[in-house]
Amino acid sequence: MNQLKITIRATIVLTILTGLAYPLLVTGLAQALFHRQANGSMVDVNGKTVGSELIGQRFTKPEYFHGRPSAAGNDGYDALASGGSNLGPTNQKLVDRVQTDLKKFRAENPGFTGPIPADLLTSSASGLDPDLSPASAEAQVARVAAARGVPAGSIQALVAQRTQGRQWGLFGEPRVNVLLLNLDLDRSFPVRK
Repeated sequence: MNQLKITIRATIVLTILTGLAYPLLVTGLAQALFHRQANGSMVDVNGKTVGSELIGQRFTKPEYFHGRPSAAGNDGYDALASGGSNLGPTNQKLVDRVQTDLKKFRAENPGFTGPIPADLLTSSASGLDPDLSPASAEAQVARVAAARGVPAGSIQALVAQRTQGRQWGLFGEPRVNVLLLNLDLDRSFPVRK
């Protein structure tokens, strides 16, 4: 009976410590020290939230840079459907999707004749990646410039400004946040209607 009392007390103490105190402490510290990041790194334009720096969005108009395909499929970048497709390289569904995306990219970007960067045709492990490689952004410059009626060099300059290097010079790959780049486009070169 004594062992049962000790077990119950230990369970109650550990539940309070690990189930209440620790999560409240970490949440409080995150809100105090990293408020913006703890709340999703939301991006506001004119007082309206337009997205997050951390989750990709579907851009389909020719005047915008398009992000990586989402593993969430037709639902777009739905965080509830986060995760890779788990389709192997010989899976016919994956082969068909990549071939369809390849044809679509070539049709939308007829001026680009080089090899297509892999991240324009493959989804990330989470399926929610908000970034592109600089090469993938460069592959879309001609289309975006033509749709906005500005010189390609002006669009390339925005891509260069938005390109982030490796984190701390060591980790990851250079990348371009698609949402932030598209917002820069709207500010610098609004679409003429």
